[in-house]
Amino acid sequence: MADEPLVLGIETSCDETGVGIVRGTTLLANAVASSVDAHARFGGVVPEIASRAHLEAMVPTIERALKDAGVSARDLDGIAVTAGPGLAGALLVGVSAAKAYAYALDKPLYGVNHLASHICVDQLEHGPLPEPTMALLVSGGHSSLLLAPDITSDVRPMGATIDDAAGEAFDKIARVLNLGFPGGPVIDRLAKEGDPNAIAFPRGLTGSRDPAYDFSFSGLKTAVARWVEAKRNAGEDVPVRDVAASFQEAVVDVLTRKAVRACKDQGVDHLMIGGGVAANSRLRALAEERCERAGIRLRVPRPGLCTDNGAMVAALGAEMVARNRPASDLELSADSSLPVTDPHVPGNHDHDHDHDHLHEISKENLYS
Repeated sequence: MADEPLVLGIETSCDETGVGIVRGTTLLANAVASSVDAHARFGGVVPEIASRAHLEAMVPTIERALKDAGVSARDLDGIAVTAGPGLAGALLVGVSAAKAYAYALDKPLYGVNHLASHICVDQLEHGPLPEPTMALLVSGGHSSLLLAPDITSDVRPMGATIDDAAGEAFDKIARVLNLGFPGGPVIDRLAKEGDPNAIAFPRGLTGSRDPAYDFSFSGLKTAVARWVEAKRNAGEDVPVRDVAASFQEAVVDVLTRKAVRACKDQGVDHLMIGGGVAANSRLRALAEERCERAGIRLRVPRPGLCTDNGAMVAALGAEMVARNRPASDLELSADSSLPVTDPHVPGNHDHDHDHDHLHEISKENLYS
Protein backbone atom coordinates (compact mmCIF):
# COMPACT_ATOMS: atom_id res chain seq x y z
CA MET A 1 0.00 0.00 0.00
CA ALA A 2 1.45 3.35 -1.08
CA ASP A 3 -0.01 5.14 1.95
CA GLU A 4 1.88 2.91 4.41
CA PRO A 5 5.02 4.43 5.98
CA LEU A 6 8.24 3.99 4.02
CA VAL A 7 11.07 3.67 6.54
CA LEU A 8 14.79 3.02 6.33
CA GLY A 9 16.38 1.18 9.27
CA ILE A 10 20.05 1.12 10.31
CA GLU A 11 21.47 -1.63 12.56
CA THR A 12 25.07 -1.53 13.87
CA SER A 13 24.86 -3.04 17.35
CA CYS A 14 27.56 -5.65 16.74
CA ASP A 15 29.45 -6.82 13.63
CA GLU A 16 26.78 -6.50 10.92
CA THR A 17 26.11 -3.25 9.11
CA GLY A 18 22.45 -3.73 8.28
CA VAL A 19 20.24 -1.39 6.27
CA GLY A 20 16.65 -2.31 5.58
CA ILE A 21 13.75 -0.56 3.89
CA VAL A 22 10.12 -1.45 4.53
CA ARG A 23 6.77 -0.07 3.49
CA GLY A 24 4.41 -0.84 6.36
CA THR A 25 4.95 -4.56 6.91
CA THR A 26 6.34 -5.23 3.44
CA LEU A 27 10.08 -5.76 3.08
CA LEU A 28 11.59 -3.89 0.13
CA ALA A 29 15.32 -4.22 0.82
CA ASN A 30 17.61 -5.88 3.35
CA ALA A 31 21.26 -5.07 2.70
CA VAL A 32 23.88 -6.45 5.09
CA ALA A 33 27.65 -6.02 5.21
CA SER A 34 29.27 -8.32 7.79
CA SER A 35 32.73 -8.01 9.32
CA VAL A 36 32.59 -11.50 10.85
CA ASP A 37 35.59 -12.71 8.83
CA ALA A 38 37.74 -9.95 10.33
CA HIS A 39 36.95 -11.23 13.84
CA ALA A 40 37.36 -14.97 13.17
CA ARG A 41 41.07 -15.15 14.05
CA PHE A 42 40.34 -13.56 17.43
CA GLY A 43 37.62 -16.08 18.29
CA GLY A 44 35.06 -13.35 18.92
CA VAL A 45 33.96 -9.85 17.99
CA VAL A 46 36.55 -7.11 18.51
CA PRO A 47 34.63 -3.84 19.14
CA GLU A 48 37.16 -1.51 17.52
CA ILE A 49 37.33 -3.62 14.35
CA ALA A 50 33.52 -3.74 14.21
CA SER A 51 33.25 0.05 14.57
CA ARG A 52 35.76 0.73 11.79
CA ALA A 53 34.02 -1.77 9.52
CA HIS A 54 30.70 0.03 10.10
CA LEU A 55 32.30 3.33 9.11
CA GLU A 56 33.54 1.88 5.82
CA ALA A 57 30.33 0.00 5.00
CA MET A 58 27.67 2.51 6.05
CA VAL A 59 27.20 4.69 2.97
CA PRO A 60 27.63 1.89 0.38
CA THR A 61 25.14 -0.30 2.28
CA ILE A 62 22.56 2.48 2.46
CA GLU A 63 22.99 3.17 -1.25
CA ARG A 64 22.61 -0.53 -2.03
CA ALA A 65 19.41 -0.76 0.03
CA LEU A 66 17.87 2.26 -1.70
CA LYS A 67 18.75 0.79 -5.10
CA ASP A 68 17.35 -2.65 -4.17
CA ALA A 69 14.12 -1.06 -2.94
CA GLY A 70 13.81 1.14 -6.01
CA VAL A 71 13.18 4.26 -3.93
CA SER A 72 14.84 7.61 -3.39
CA ALA A 73 16.01 8.77 0.02
CA ARG A 74 13.68 11.75 -0.44
CA ASP A 75 10.71 9.34 -0.57
CA LEU A 76 11.30 8.10 2.97
CA ASP A 77 8.81 8.86 5.75
CA GLY A 78 11.34 8.25 8.50
CA ILE A 79 14.72 6.86 9.48
CA ALA A 80 15.05 4.34 12.31
CA VAL A 81 18.26 3.27 14.00
CA THR A 82 19.29 0.91 16.76
CA ALA A 83 20.08 3.13 19.76
CA GLY A 84 20.94 0.16 22.00
CA PRO A 85 21.75 -2.22 23.50
CA GLY A 86 24.99 -3.26 21.84
CA LEU A 87 28.66 -2.33 21.49
CA ALA A 88 29.01 1.37 22.29
CA GLY A 89 31.35 2.30 19.45
CA ALA A 90 29.42 0.30 16.88
CA LEU A 91 26.12 1.84 17.96
CA LEU A 92 27.60 5.34 17.71
CA VAL A 93 28.41 4.83 14.03
CA GLY A 94 24.83 3.89 13.21
CA VAL A 95 23.25 6.59 15.36
CA SER A 96 25.54 9.27 13.90
CA ALA A 97 24.75 8.19 10.35
CA ALA A 98 21.00 8.09 11.03
CA LYS A 99 21.06 11.58 12.53
CA ALA A 100 23.00 12.94 9.56
CA TYR A 101 20.59 11.43 7.03
CA ALA A 102 17.53 12.48 9.03
CA TYR A 103 18.79 16.04 9.28
CA ALA A 104 19.93 16.29 5.66
CA LEU A 105 16.65 14.88 4.35
CA ASP A 106 14.48 16.65 6.96
CA LYS A 107 12.92 13.32 7.98
CA PRO A 108 11.83 12.17 11.46
CA LEU A 109 14.36 10.08 13.37
CA TYR A 110 13.44 7.06 15.52
CA GLY A 111 15.96 5.57 17.92
CA VAL A 112 14.72 2.04 18.64
CA ASN A 113 15.61 -0.91 20.84
CA HIS A 114 17.58 -3.79 19.33
CA LEU A 115 15.59 -6.46 21.18
CA ALA A 116 12.18 -4.99 20.36
CA SER A 117 13.31 -4.86 16.72
CA HIS A 118 14.06 -8.58 16.77
CA ILE A 119 10.43 -9.15 17.78
CA CYS A 120 8.93 -6.70 15.29
CA VAL A 121 10.75 -8.20 12.29
CA ASP A 122 8.32 -11.13 12.37
CA GLN A 123 5.67 -8.77 10.97
CA LEU A 124 7.58 -8.84 7.69
CA GLU A 125 7.21 -12.62 7.57
CA HIS A 126 3.87 -13.47 9.18
CA GLY A 127 1.89 -10.23 9.32
CA PRO A 128 0.92 -8.01 12.27
CA LEU A 129 2.01 -9.21 15.70
CA PRO A 130 -0.68 -10.48 18.07
CA GLU A 131 -1.08 -8.38 21.20
CA PRO A 132 0.31 -9.37 23.57
CA THR A 133 3.23 -11.20 21.94
CA MET A 134 5.41 -13.67 23.85
CA ALA A 135 8.93 -13.67 22.44
CA LEU A 136 11.99 -15.82 23.05
CA LEU A 137 15.06 -13.93 21.84
CA VAL A 138 18.30 -15.91 21.64
CA SER A 139 21.56 -14.59 20.23
CA GLY A 140 25.23 -14.15 20.97
CA GLY A 141 24.51 -11.34 23.39
CA HIS A 142 21.00 -12.04 24.65
CA SER A 143 18.76 -14.83 25.88
CA SER A 144 15.47 -13.31 26.94
CA LEU A 145 11.79 -14.11 27.41
CA LEU A 146 9.71 -11.01 26.74
CA LEU A 147 6.01 -10.18 26.86
CA ALA A 148 5.02 -7.34 24.53
CA PRO A 149 1.47 -6.01 24.85
CA ASP A 150 2.53 -3.16 22.51
CA ILE A 151 5.82 -3.50 20.65
CA THR A 152 6.18 0.29 20.35
CA SER A 153 5.64 1.21 23.99
CA ASP A 154 5.19 -1.77 26.33
CA VAL A 155 7.74 -4.60 26.43
CA ARG A 156 8.05 -6.53 29.69
CA PRO A 157 11.00 -8.76 30.65
CA MET A 158 9.86 -12.17 31.91
CA GLY A 159 13.28 -13.78 32.15
CA ALA A 160 16.85 -13.52 30.91
CA THR A 161 20.21 -15.22 31.11
CA ILE A 162 22.08 -14.70 34.38
CA ASP A 163 25.46 -15.44 32.76
CA ASP A 164 26.35 -16.60 29.22
CA ALA A 165 23.86 -16.02 26.43
CA ALA A 166 22.93 -19.07 24.36
CA GLY A 167 24.85 -17.90 21.28
CA GLU A 168 27.87 -17.08 23.42
CA ALA A 169 27.83 -20.65 24.77
CA PHE A 170 27.75 -22.00 21.20
CA ASP A 171 30.82 -19.92 20.32
CA LYS A 172 32.73 -21.02 23.42
CA ILE A 173 32.01 -24.71 22.91
CA ALA A 174 33.00 -24.40 19.25
CA ARG A 175 36.32 -23.01 20.50
CA VAL A 176 36.73 -25.96 22.90
CA LEU A 177 36.13 -28.34 19.98
CA ASN A 178 38.46 -26.35 17.66
CA LEU A 179 35.62 -25.61 15.24
CA GLY A 180 36.32 -21.90 14.67
CA PHE A 181 34.14 -18.81 14.93
CA PRO A 182 31.20 -18.27 14.78
CA GLY A 183 30.21 -21.50 16.50
CA GLY A 184 26.46 -21.71 15.97
CA PRO A 185 26.30 -22.80 12.31
CA VAL A 186 29.06 -25.41 12.54
CA ILE A 187 27.68 -26.98 15.74
CA ASP A 188 24.21 -27.11 14.16
CA ARG A 189 25.66 -28.85 11.11
CA LEU A 190 27.74 -31.40 13.04
CA ALA A 191 24.95 -32.10 15.51
CA LYS A 192 22.82 -33.49 12.69
CA GLU A 193 25.31 -36.37 12.46
CA GLY A 194 25.59 -36.93 16.22
CA ASP A 195 23.52 -38.48 19.01
CA PRO A 196 21.77 -35.85 21.19
CA ASN A 197 21.39 -38.44 23.96
CA ALA A 198 25.00 -39.65 23.91
CA ILE A 199 26.12 -37.46 26.83
CA ALA A 200 23.92 -36.30 29.72
CA PHE A 201 24.93 -32.65 29.95
CA PRO A 202 23.18 -30.55 32.65
CA ARG A 203 20.09 -28.36 32.13
CA GLY A 204 20.68 -25.09 33.98
CA LEU A 205 18.04 -23.51 36.25
CA THR A 206 15.44 -26.23 35.73
CA GLY A 207 15.00 -27.27 39.37
CA SER A 208 11.72 -26.77 41.20
CA ARG A 209 13.17 -23.88 43.23
CA ASP A 210 14.97 -22.19 40.32
CA PRO A 211 13.59 -19.06 38.61
CA ALA A 212 10.89 -20.16 36.18
CA TYR A 213 11.95 -18.04 33.20
CA ASP A 214 15.65 -17.24 33.71
CA PHE A 215 18.45 -19.02 31.86
CA SER A 216 21.99 -20.10 32.74
CA PHE A 217 24.44 -21.64 30.28
CA SER A 218 27.74 -21.09 32.11
CA GLY A 219 27.49 -24.37 34.03
CA LEU A 220 26.67 -26.26 30.84
CA LYS A 221 29.63 -24.69 29.07
CA THR A 222 31.95 -25.72 31.92
CA ALA A 223 30.54 -29.26 32.01
CA VAL A 224 31.15 -29.72 28.27
CA ALA A 225 34.67 -28.28 28.47
CA ARG A 226 35.58 -30.60 31.39
CA TRP A 227 34.12 -33.64 29.61
CA VAL A 228 36.17 -32.91 26.50
CA GLU A 229 39.30 -32.21 28.55
CA ALA A 230 38.94 -35.52 30.41
CA LYS A 231 38.72 -37.38 27.10
CA ARG A 232 41.83 -35.67 25.77
CA ASN A 233 43.78 -36.21 28.99
CA ALA A 234 42.95 -39.90 28.79
CA GLY A 235 44.31 -39.99 25.26
CA GLU A 236 40.90 -40.81 23.82
CA ASP A 237 39.31 -39.40 20.69
CA VAL A 238 36.64 -36.77 21.31
CA PRO A 239 33.36 -37.70 19.57
CA VAL A 240 32.86 -34.18 18.24
CA ARG A 241 29.50 -34.85 16.60
CA ASP A 242 28.03 -36.45 19.71
CA VAL A 243 29.36 -33.62 21.90
CA ALA A 244 27.88 -31.04 19.53
CA ALA A 245 24.51 -32.82 19.43
CA SER A 246 24.32 -33.37 23.20
CA PHE A 247 25.36 -29.81 23.99
CA GLN A 248 22.91 -28.36 21.49
CA GLU A 249 20.10 -30.51 22.85
CA ALA A 250 20.78 -29.26 26.39
CA VAL A 251 20.52 -25.64 25.22
CA VAL A 252 17.38 -25.94 23.11
CA ASP A 253 15.67 -28.19 25.66
CA VAL A 254 15.88 -25.46 28.31
CA LEU A 255 15.01 -22.63 25.92
CA THR A 256 11.87 -24.26 24.56
CA ARG A 257 10.74 -25.71 27.88
CA LYS A 258 10.80 -22.30 29.59
CA ALA A 259 9.26 -20.48 26.63
CA VAL A 260 6.29 -22.85 26.45
CA ARG A 261 5.86 -22.61 30.21
CA ALA A 262 5.78 -18.81 30.02
CA CYS A 263 3.09 -18.94 27.33
CA LYS A 264 0.95 -21.27 29.43
CA ASP A 265 1.42 -19.26 32.62
CA GLN A 266 0.56 -15.96 30.92
CA GLY A 267 -2.33 -17.31 28.86
CA VAL A 268 -0.66 -16.45 25.54
CA ASP A 269 -1.48 -18.85 22.72
CA HIS A 270 1.48 -18.11 20.47
CA LEU A 271 5.27 -17.84 20.68
CA MET A 272 7.66 -15.82 18.53
CA ILE A 273 11.34 -16.85 18.44
CA GLY A 274 13.97 -14.43 17.17
CA GLY A 275 17.66 -13.59 17.32
CA GLY A 276 20.60 -15.27 15.64
CA VAL A 277 20.24 -18.60 17.45
CA ALA A 278 16.67 -18.82 16.11
CA ALA A 279 18.31 -19.92 12.86
CA ASN A 280 19.33 -23.16 14.64
CA SER A 281 17.49 -26.07 13.03
CA ARG A 282 17.10 -28.12 16.21
CA LEU A 283 15.71 -25.16 18.16
CA ARG A 284 13.12 -24.63 15.45
CA ALA A 285 12.18 -28.31 15.32
CA LEU A 286 11.86 -28.81 19.08
CA ALA A 287 9.96 -25.54 19.51
CA GLU A 288 7.51 -26.58 16.80
CA GLU A 289 7.05 -30.00 18.40
CA ARG A 290 6.45 -28.63 21.91
CA CYS A 291 4.26 -25.74 20.77
CA GLU A 292 2.06 -28.06 18.73
CA ARG A 293 1.66 -30.35 21.71
CA ALA A 294 0.72 -27.40 23.93
CA GLY A 295 -1.67 -25.81 21.43
CA ILE A 296 0.60 -22.81 20.91
CA ARG A 297 1.14 -21.19 17.52
CA LEU A 298 4.82 -20.79 16.68
CA ARG A 299 6.14 -17.81 14.68
CA VAL A 300 9.78 -17.87 13.58
CA PRO A 301 11.12 -15.57 10.84
CA ARG A 302 13.31 -17.06 8.11
CA PRO A 303 16.99 -17.33 9.14
CA GLY A 304 18.03 -14.20 7.22
CA LEU A 305 15.70 -12.11 9.37
CA CYS A 306 16.76 -13.76 12.65
CA THR A 307 20.34 -12.57 12.58
CA ASP A 308 21.03 -8.84 13.05
CA ASN A 309 19.74 -6.83 10.09
CA GLY A 310 18.40 -3.42 9.14
CA ALA A 311 14.99 -4.76 8.13
CA MET A 312 14.05 -5.43 11.75
CA VAL A 313 14.91 -1.84 12.69
CA ALA A 314 12.94 -0.49 9.75
CA ALA A 315 9.98 -2.71 10.72
CA LEU A 316 9.86 -1.24 14.22
CA GLY A 317 10.39 2.27 12.84
CA ALA A 318 7.45 1.82 10.47
CA GLU A 319 5.31 0.70 13.38
CA MET A 320 6.36 3.84 15.30
CA VAL A 321 5.27 6.00 12.37
CA ALA A 322 2.00 4.10 11.90
CA ARG A 323 1.11 4.50 15.59
CA ASN A 324 2.15 8.17 15.71
CA ARG A 325 4.84 7.60 18.33
CA PRO A 326 7.02 10.66 19.01
CA ALA A 327 10.18 10.90 16.95
CA SER A 328 13.59 11.15 18.56
CA ASP A 329 15.40 14.45 18.53
CA LEU A 330 18.88 15.19 17.26
CA GLU A 331 20.31 14.81 20.77
CA LEU A 332 19.66 11.06 20.48
CA SER A 333 22.66 9.13 21.76
CA ALA A 334 23.69 5.48 21.74
CA ASP A 335 23.02 3.53 24.94
CA SER A 336 24.94 0.26 25.14
CA SER A 337 22.76 -0.94 28.02
CA LEU A 338 19.38 0.38 26.83
CA PRO A 339 16.75 -1.62 28.73
CA VAL A 340 14.21 -3.62 26.77
CA THR A 341 11.49 -1.74 28.62
CA ASP A 342 12.37 1.21 26.34
CA PRO A 343 11.26 0.03 22.87
CA HIS A 344 12.21 3.42 21.50
CA VAL A 345 13.96 6.57 22.66
CA PRO A 346 11.89 9.66 21.90
CA GLY A 347 14.62 11.95 23.20
CA ASN A 348 14.34 15.18 25.10
CA HIS A 349 11.93 17.45 23.27
CA ASP A 350 12.54 20.30 25.72
CA HIS A 351 15.44 21.51 23.57
CA ASP A 352 13.27 23.36 21.05
CA HIS A 353 15.59 26.36 21.14
CA ASP A 354 18.57 24.16 20.20
CA HIS A 355 16.61 22.64 17.31
CA ASP A 356 15.57 26.07 16.05
CA HIS A 357 19.21 27.04 16.03
CA LEU A 358 20.22 23.85 14.21
CA HIS A 359 17.61 24.36 11.52
CA GLU A 360 18.91 27.86 10.86
CA ILE A 361 22.04 26.19 9.50
CA SER A 362 21.85 25.73 5.76
CA LYS A 363 21.60 22.09 4.73
CA GLU A 364 23.94 22.88 1.87
CA ASN A 365 26.69 22.92 4.50
CA LEU A 366 26.32 19.16 4.81
CA TYR A 367 27.50 18.74 1.24
CA SER A 368 30.26 21.34 1.24
